[in-house]
Amino acid sequence: MKKICFWLLMHAVIFNVAAQELSYYLPKNVSYQPSIPTPASVIGHEVGEWHVTHDRLVQYVKAVDQASNRMVLQPLGLTNEGRQQLALIITSPANHQRLEQIRQQHLALTDPEQSGKLSTAEMPVVVWMGYSIHGNESSGANAALLAIYYLAAAEGKAIDELLKNTVIILDPSFNPDGLNRFANWVNMHKSFTPVSDPNAREFNEVWPGGRFNHYWFDLNRDWLPAQHKESRNRLALYHAWKPNILTDHHEMGSNASFFFQPGVPSRVNPNTPNKNQELTAAIGQYHAKFLDSIGSLYFTKEGYDDFYYGKGSTYPDINGAVGILFEQASSRGHLQETDNGLLTFPFTIRNQFTTTLSTLAAANGLRQDMLGYQREFFKETIKEANAYPVKAFVFGDHQDKAKTNIFIEMLLRHEVDIYPLTADMTVEGKSFKSGSAFLIPTSQKQFKIIKTVFEKTFNYKDSLFYDVTAWTMPLAFGLPYAEIKTPLTITANKLTKPATLEAKMYGSSNGYAYAIKWHEYNSPKVLYQLLDKGIKAKVATKTFNMRVDNQDIAFDYGTIVIPTSLQNMSADQLESEIKKAIQGSGVDAFALSSGFASGGIDLGSNSFVPVKKPSVMMFGGNGTSATDVGEIWHMMDTRFHVPVSIVDVDRFGSVNADRYNVIIMASGAYNNLSKTAQDKLKDWISGGGTLIATEDATKWLSVNGFTKTLFKSGEDKRDTTLQLPYYLRSDETRAKDMAGSLFEARVDLTHPLGFGYANPSVTIFKSNTLFMDKNNGAYDSPVMYTEQPLQSGYLYRGYKNIVKNTAAINVDNLGRGRIISMVDNLNFRAFWLGTSKMFMNAVYFGHLIR
Repeated sequence: MKKICFWLLMHAVIFNVAAQELSYYLPKNVSYQPSIPTPASVIGHEVGEWHVTHDRLVQYVKAVDQASNRMVLQPLGLTNEGRQQLALIITSPANHQRLEQIRQQHLALTDPEQSGKLSTAEMPVVVWMGYSIHGNESSGANAALLAIYYLAAAEGKAIDELLKNTVIILDPSFNPDGLNRFANWVNMHKSFTPVSDPNAREFNEVWPGGRFNHYWFDLNRDWLPAQHKESRNRLALYHAWKPNILTDHHEMGSNASFFFQPGVPSRVNPNTPNKNQELTAAIGQYHAKFLDSIGSLYFTKEGYDDFYYGKGSTYPDINGAVGILFEQASSRGHLQETDNGLLTFPFTIRNQFTTTLSTLAAANGLRQDMLGYQREFFKETIKEANAYPVKAFVFGDHQDKAKTNIFIEMLLRHEVDIYPLTADMTVEGKSFKSGSAFLIPTSQKQFKIIKTVFEKTFNYKDSLFYDVTAWTMPLAFGLPYAEIKTPLTITANKLTKPATLEAKMYGSSNGYAYAIKWHEYNSPKVLYQLLDKGIKAKVATKTFNMRVDNQDIAFDYGTIVIPTSLQNMSADQLESEIKKAIQGSGVDAFALSSGFASGGIDLGSNSFVPVKKPSVMMFGGNGTSATDVGEIWHMMDTRFHVPVSIVDVDRFGSVNADRYNVIIMASGAYNNLSKTAQDKLKDWISGGGTLIATEDATKWLSVNGFTKTLFKSGEDKRDTTLQLPYYLRSDETRAKDMAGSLFEARVDLTHPLGFGYANPSVTIFKSNTLFMDKNNGAYDSPVMYTEQPLQSGYLYRGYKNIVKNTAAINVDNLGRGRIISMVDNLNFRAFWLGTSKMFMNAVYFGHLIR
């Protein structure tokens, strides 16, 4: 027994080398209520001794909620992996007694029609504290443990005054799935004897790492698109309170120190008011004071910007609040060697907690300034909207109800007022139909959101960007839209939710055949459901007309035809399966009573080609981009319900590739695909397979002899030489980056990759400097960039003449198969719906291309 006790004691001593007691973190000379549980008493270890797992973080949140009268637990929802998203509403017990009154009064401050009547003298300021949206930047979530304890247990005049004057929404983990993945990794590699070598496995996660959510998305780019559960759950509470300050706690490279905003002044989005930056700087004075008090190094106004509104620290800036980015040098484990010496995990947590306290001190000290700014922001927004030349935007696609609905859902999450169009109209030569089009008046308090969603940008103060430079949403969605520049009267009621998608079966029962148009966004989902039931389908490679319900209906390229006579089921069962598949999809079906067309090809024509059920493999793992793989996986899984087998690159040699008819190579280096595996892949393609490659993978295929595609090298050297001081030499290189802009391409609507498109003009997102030459074959480059392709965003002048008239997609035949090279990302961040159908066309119809 003595030996066992001695072993346990030594085990505890060794593992506690890096552990710190609460006194290391907490303010001095503060007493704490003994009735509030400490973090260690619930999670089983000291803060910073281990990386807290999400389940233990939730346990502590719930334990303190039960013990404290200062906080109320607010469930937000569940992640894709079923983890709870939680927030704590923290304020004084007296404020809790009238919490709903405080909330309603605070929301009234954002309404210009009510805000002038309100006094802010006694009004609490609302602060949202958010931690670790990147799961492997976990010092934030671990600091949340300390913030919860301090706010629940601290005693004295200072905490009483703080809680009286603030309502704090504490979100301990923006990204529960990523946080848990990372915590498991670093904890499983923690040694008894501390290891600080940066080469150690503890500090080098396996692919895809803990940064991302379940589908390997960067959630800190999803505040504006809001395509993921975590973002949608969070935004509902955000707009229920409309905070004055939101903090976003991150980590950066281990050799850095600590960053807090303001960021680079020239890289602030022009839609952000100057007053916002003045308040950001004023709040920064508090951060400096608090970090000085513990001797921590820091920097501001370098490296990071406030441009893209899809980030957590920038989204508040367009909603009448101030977003604050914190970046802490990362230990990436428990103890790591850096240029600044040994960096401990507890040290990183202490900085994050210290700036939590400094933010709250700033909110308390600047309370009336923050409330006053919020009131004036929305007043000035209405003035700006009224002076804006565009009085409304009209949008909608009568051939694509689902895509229109997804766009509406996105805008409603940001509380944009939308109205149904009650009469057909033509604007800018575009026709919009009542029942499928909608109006957004610009004179409303969410004008700045509307403006950033619809505007095109070409002029910039700076040529360096931390993220994308443009995101014109209707172009990204591929939705027809137009600007209305004359005043109009709207009599319809505004939408509270998108219309329920309905689908109809036109024509007589027990048809000779059934037709499904390919224009609808959900058509690929419907087709897979039918193919998965063993239903045989064909695709029209030419147009035709049929009489249905005494009307002549035109069917375009890509129409899916299901002949009744080819099925291994009764006519009644077939019709029942089709009705099930289209239900709630917005995809209509047409029962055809004859094979004789009233125009174009008849149903027995060889121009109707059988469609194969996709059996899809996608390369993943080391050598591939996790976000690119994740975007394709998310699209095919959640949008179209097409299963995808993700196979590590270095396992392909041992995989039976013959079970797949489509293989996807998302962007990546693929240096670990052996020569034997490459030969195997070539044989698979030659046997009739379809290989789809995106971005960097297209270059890899060219270099390794899979395709004959050529790439334009370098930049146009004419008039591009910059004469900059030496200290700006890295800026010259970065100015040549393609951070992300929008380009117009033309698609051949008769080509299988163009099926379902009504407009030959498509908008493609480009964030690389790969410029692909047109293939030699006359029909091998079905999607080409135009003569003047830039539609929105920054373009380095050296690329202006290079990108025009290059290929967006090339096709190479290899044996009986084909390789489809997509030089850009057609599925960017889950909201580039305008080109995701083109990607699905490659999946379904790639085998048609010759």
